[in-house]
Amino acid sequence: MSVEAFENAVKNSKNLKSKPSNDILLKLYGLYKQATEGDVSGERPGGFDFKGAAKYDAWTELRGKDKELAAQEYIDLVENLRSQE
Repeated sequence: MSVEAFENAVKNSKNLKSKPSNDILLKLYGLYKQATEGDVSGERPGGFDFKGAAKYDAWTELRGKDKELAAQEYIDLVENLRSQE
């Protein structure tokens, strides 16, 4: 996995012809955060911040995953989405 490949995947994820489902968007978010920041930190958003809580949960599911592995999974997912267009 190269940094350039990851950066290209990030750019490509923003230029998909059709918007992926919310589940896929959350998976992309979690993989991106895990690849760039590592394990989740801070408190889970509460109250009526449903979007923030869902994003936090998606990232939490990847706790312990190596940053490089998360980056490669992100690249693979974006390539898969692009091939389905």
